[in-house]
Amino acid sequence: MSVERPPGGQADQRRPYEMLPPALRQTAAWSAAVILLIAVASLAVFALVELRAATVPIVLALLGASLLYPVVPWLVRRGVSRSLAAGLTCAVLVVAVAGVIALLVNSLVHSAPQIATSLQEAGQRLADWLGPVGVKIRHALDNAKGETNSLVSMLTSGVLSGLGLLTQLITGGVLALALVFFFLRDGHRTGDAIRSYLPGRSAETVIACLERAFDGMAGFMRGTTLIALIDAGFITIGLIALGVPGAPGLGALVFMGAYIPFVGAFLSGTVAVLVALADGGLGTALWALGVVLTVQMIEGNILQPVIQSRTVELHPATIMVAVVAGSGIAGIIGALLAVPVCAAGMGVVSVLRGVPGRGA
Repeated sequence: MSVERPPGGQADQRRPYEMLPPALRQTAAWSAAVILLIAVASLAVFALVELRAATVPIVLALLGASLLYPVVPWLVRRGVSRSLAAGLTCAVLVVAVAGVIALLVNSLVHSAPQIATSLQEAGQRLADWLGPVGVKIRHALDNAKGETNSLVSMLTSGVLSGLGLLTQLITGGVLALALVFFFLRDGHRTGDAIRSYLPGRSAETVIACLERAFDGMAGFMRGTTLIALIDAGFITIGLIALGVPGAPGLGALVFMGAYIPFVGAFLSGTVAVLVALADGGLGTALWALGVVLTVQMIEGNILQPVIQSRTVELHPATIMVAVVAGSGIAGIIGALLAVPVCAAGMGVVSVLRGVPGRGA
C-alpha cells in the first residue's frame, strides 16, 4: 500500500497530534488537564469521606487549635511550660464545650415540645390562609413536629441506636481532643519539621501555605463564634420581650445555625417567625420577623465586615457553593466544615499565586 506524499514528493513525518490546528491542540491539552484534576479531586474527596472517622476529628481538632492557639504563647510568656499550657487550654476547652452542649441540649429538650406544637398551629393557619399551598406547608410542618418529637425521645430515652451514635461521638471527641493537645503543644515545631524534609524554597512555600490556611480557619472560627453569640443573644432577648414560647431553644437554634452561613440563619429565623405566628398571631410574627431581619442586617453590614474581613475573604457566592457541596458530600457535618475548609484552601491558593498576606 503506497503512502500518500505531498506535492514535494516527501512523506509528512509529523506526529498525528502535530497535524491538528494549534487551537485544537491547546483545547485538548486543557481538557485533559481539567479531567485529570477532577478525577484526582474526586478520589481525594472519596477517600476523605470514607475515612471520615479519622478525617472529621482531624479537621475539628484543627478548628479548635486555630481558635485557642493564641492562649498557649500567652501562658508560656508567663512562665508556664508548653505542655502544661496546652493541657490547661484543653481542660478549659472541655469545660466550655460541655457547658455549651449541656445548655443547648437543655434548652432544646425543654423547648422542643413547645416549638413543635407551635409549628403545627402555624401550619394550620397557613393552610387556612393559603389554600392548597398552605396544606403542603402544613404537611411539611407536621413532619417536622414528628421529627422533633423523635429527636427529643432519642435524647431523653437513650435508645440503642442512639447509644451507637453516642459511642462514635465520644470516640471522635476524644481523638479530636488529643489532637488539639498535640497541635497546641507541638504546633510551633511544624516549620522545623518541614524544613528537615524539604529543600529550602519548597519548604518555605509549604510553610507559608500552612500558615495562611491556619489563619483562614482561625479567622472563621473566632469570627463566627463571636457573631453566633451576638445573634443568638439579641434574637433571644427580642423573642422573650415578645413573649414567644421556647425563646431559649430558638436562641440555641440560631447559635448553631450561625456556623452554616446563609442556610442556618434562614432556617432558624423561619422557625422563630412561625412559632411567633402560632402563639401571638400575625402581629407578633411580624415583630419577630423584624427582630430577626434587624439582627441579620446588623450582622451582614457591620459585624461580618468588621470581624471577619481581615481573615476570611470569601465571596458570598463561594460560601453558598461550598455549603451546598459540603452538605451534598457529608451531610450536616460537611455543611459545617465546608466554609472553614474553603477558607483554608483559598489561603493556600493566595500563597501559590504570590498574593501577600498575614500568616498565623
